[in-house]
Amino acid sequence: MDLDLSGRHALVCGASEGIGRATAHELALLGADVTVLARRQDALDAVIATLPRSGTQRHRTLVADVSQRDDLRAKVAALAAESPVHILVNNTGGPPGGTVFDADADAFLDAFGKHVLANQALVQAVVPGMRAAGWGRIVNVVSTSVYEPIAGLGVSNTIRGAVAGWAKTLSREIAPHGITVNNVLPGYTETGRIEQIVRDRMAASGKSDAEIRDAMRANVPVGRLAKPEETGGVIAFLCSPAAAYVTGVSLAVDGGRMASI
Repeated sequence: MDLDLSGRHALVCGASEGIGRATAHELALLGADVTVLARRQDALDAVIATLPRSGTQRHRTLVADVSQRDDLRAKVAALAAESPVHILVNNTGGPPGGTVFDADADAFLDAFGKHVLANQALVQAVVPGMRAAGWGRIVNVVSTSVYEPIAGLGVSNTIRGAVAGWAKTLSREIAPHGITVNNVLPGYTETGRIEQIVRDRMAASGKSDAEIRDAMRANVPVGRLAKPEETGGVIAFLCSPAAAYVTGVSLAVDGGRMASI
């Protein structure tokens, strides 16, 4: 199986922690040059210091905020002009919790901007280089709510579906150029996002942290929450040469939690 990413340049967004950081590590293990993007330089420096490297591998940092799309596009375009990006991992924190009924318009607009429009800006900055190379991988870290809405995450459920529709459309448009577009749908994963969900559920139910987590684990057939590197490994596979014929799919990494097929 060909998993070798030597000579490929990967841009991983939201790479300062959680699934983004784990993905950067897995891609570096496969030989890619990795640029990690997030809002804080100190956090990115800490990530870079731990990334595997061998031979001529070069890892970089890029400080940017997905809510500042013009600045984001300009910085990523400059990066791609210096070193074409062959792999793009779109990943950013999810919207705050709450019911869809109680959400105001600004919450939807903010989430749409940080997810769909930011993804669009990133794609437009890097796809020209992928086309020139005749090779590219785009993976969006989304959520299992693409298939099954999650209670208490009304805005997130709405926006995740929009990302999935955008990605499927894009996958069909750029497939002839050797570029794949896929979504990875994490289930319950030990990240800062799960901490937020637990806090929200504690506030809504009056239950303890342990009770909330026990209920989560009981709802997962494998009986535990995922580790970030388990999702990162799946993303890295989708970025590899071996996954060249996989495009336009939304792949759950959820320990079997979803009931849908």
